[in-house]
Amino acid sequence: MDAYLALEDGRIFRGRAFGAEGEKTGEVVFNTSMSGYLEILTDPSYKGQIVTMTYPLIGNYGVNLEDIESDSPRVEGFIVKELSRFYSNWRGEKSLEEYLKENGIMGIEGIDTRALTRHIRTAGAMKAVISIIDHERDSLIEKARSSPGLVGRDLVKEVTCNSPYIWSEGTQPKNIRFTVMVMDFGVKYNILRKLRQAGCKVQVVPASASSDEILSYKPDGLLLSNGPGDPAGVPYVIDTVRKLLDKLPIFGICLGHQLLGLAFGGSTYKLKFGHRGANQPVKNLLTGKVDITSQNHGFCVDMNSLDPDDVQLTHINLNDQTVEGMRHRKLPIFSVQYHPEASPGPHDARYLFDEFIEMMKR
Repeated sequence: MDAYLALEDGRIFRGRAFGAEGEKTGEVVFNTSMSGYLEILTDPSYKGQIVTMTYPLIGNYGVNLEDIESDSPRVEGFIVKELSRFYSNWRGEKSLEEYLKENGIMGIEGIDTRALTRHIRTAGAMKAVISIIDHERDSLIEKARSSPGLVGRDLVKEVTCNSPYIWSEGTQPKNIRFTVMVMDFGVKYNILRKLRQAGCKVQVVPASASSDEILSYKPDGLLLSNGPGDPAGVPYVIDTVRKLLDKLPIFGICLGHQLLGLAFGGSTYKLKFGHRGANQPVKNLLTGKVDITSQNHGFCVDMNSLDPDDVQLTHINLNDQTVEGMRHRKLPIFSVQYHPEASPGPHDARYLFDEFIEMMKR
């Protein structure tokens, strides 16, 4: 069945449909990972986005539900060059096509993903629509242009948990050393797994939780999770984080990092096409070491908007020199733009969880 991708600038791509049927809008982006498509599909940070995989063959090892990063796929749509309908892996439980169909996610194959990626790199990430029900060029382009996009939009409310809970999956040392409060803006499961493995009791609360509610648990530390969209679109969270800055140690990841920047009084801006993949080089300015990291973000903290006497730049992206990490000079607070928990991706940055543990010991 024919399927179409229409971009807001008028570019049209034709392919073949797989997965669910229908029509969806979102911001079209690309991910450069060679594997890990299941973790990418279930990463809540992709809410509102149509993801293009640059690796040409996707689905060849099927779907294993032990590897999911949330309770369901969060992408608006999925674009691949070639879908493998036959999978081979001893852990595989079903095909990628079956999984997307079961979860109502539209997919398109047969599109020239290299041409699409080159176009995004030149023109920037943009609003788009994918459809198997509308084949009219002008109609599709107008739907893409009139879609809401990401800027100023609160997507966190669509992926955060409904009520507080304690994370209990995975192994944990016998001695629980700390209680960590996690504000869920779309948290990936592997962040929670890493905290539990480090000997923490992991208490998760919705993004709407107040500062008083968070402090009532008497936590030893606070983790601000990853999540989708524009950090400026959740002013209620920024206000909560600002009230907690001098109350306990804080570790921010991805959207959590951006929200800290705003809580510090700074600003954020939208990147041309963002960083999405498992091969982004990041330099630690404190040690000189370079880590290969997993990333998924379209917005960035503007370090020039922050007081250098209070906030120190700690990490930069070696591809474009943008901000990848910072720490407060006076308070026990640090954050990174990338994903130290990986899933998918390299494990170079897992030491940051140890640094968070050490911070809570002081």
